[in-house]
Amino acid sequence: MARLSLLFTLFLAGLTPILASLLNNAVQPHTEQVNHAPNNATALAKSLALPAPLCFPSLGFSAPASLPVDNSLWWCDPATEYAFVGFSYEVTACQSRQQLHKEFRDIRQHFNSRYVRLYGFCDREGFYDDIVDAAWANTLGVHALIWFGFDGSDIWISRRDTLLAALHANPLAKFVTRVLQFGSEPLFDNVLPHDQLAEQVMLAKANLSSLGIPVTVSELAFGYQERGGAQDVLDAIDSINIHMLPFFSQQASTSDQAWPLVLQDLQFFIDNGSGKKMYFDENGWPSVTSPSVQPNSPDAVADVPNEHGYYVLLDQHCEDLKTVVGGGVGWFAHIYSDNQEPGYGIYDSKGHMKFPFAPRTHC
Repeated sequence: MARLSLLFTLFLAGLTPILASLLNNAVQPHTEQVNHAPNNATALAKSLALPAPLCFPSLGFSAPASLPVDNSLWWCDPATEYAFVGFSYEVTACQSRQQLHKEFRDIRQHFNSRYVRLYGFCDREGFYDDIVDAAWANTLGVHALIWFGFDGSDIWISRRDTLLAALHANPLAKFVTRVLQFGSEPLFDNVLPHDQLAEQVMLAKANLSSLGIPVTVSELAFGYQERGGAQDVLDAIDSINIHMLPFFSQQASTSDQAWPLVLQDLQFFIDNGSGKKMYFDENGWPSVTSPSVQPNSPDAVADVPNEHGYYVLLDQHCEDLKTVVGGGVGWFAHIYSDNQEPGYGIYDSKGHMKFPFAPRTHC
């Protein structure tokens, strides 16, 4: 404990050279798995990072008495985020601050989550401040989202501007917001041509450069592939936030047979992602179908055992995901509750867990 206290004191004092010496002599987890990403000040690549539990949002982290000047030594090494990292959490219900605190506390304490990835939208004034407040109180990082929607409107522009303004105005935002996403599936949904989407990413990166907040796109492999690879978007983003939904494959059957389908999509990003950090952020297998959730294979089975089985499959392949280029693949469960997205929740619509869920956070 004395050594941890010393490291933390040095951190608060901003003695970077001394920290660098200490950390270079310490064991750095999984550094052999990290490829060099393009040189970008905000890239989610391996960088000088404090070890857990001194880095945010590691399990066991305790907030300092005062915050550092910036977040350059704040976040955990992305190479430690290769297993289960948290939940997608839909905000279309515009949850109250009280509900956010309650559910974020459960996400952290019950499931050992480190992140929430926002899904959907809430246009209530000050809503992202409520997200920041609940995330900070419960030691959760946030994958924030500029929501395009499905109606082809340009309301995403005002949402973008509102969120960027909130990130600058709230002094805690840069210590909670791990990455800003454009989504969901803007390529697949034909929201913007890929060159315009890449331009939006670059503009957002410039806007957030003083805050040290990276920018990405939340998208299917197919969304890139059907646009010739959309390499300009892959080059622009700082991390690769992947929609992994093998239920919709034309080869889908049961979730225990889905690993080759996962690898197929993952390989596209390994081949074209320049070694950037990867997450499965919209990631799951439905327990029911609906008008908007229909399989493309006659053999695909949607039920609770198969929803559960998909997460068991990912957990069984923890060691494989750990070794993927860029520091391994971290994965989110999609989604926290069936009240948010029917059929995909870990909880059903009555608040009961649909199956045991305790995936590994490291291996």
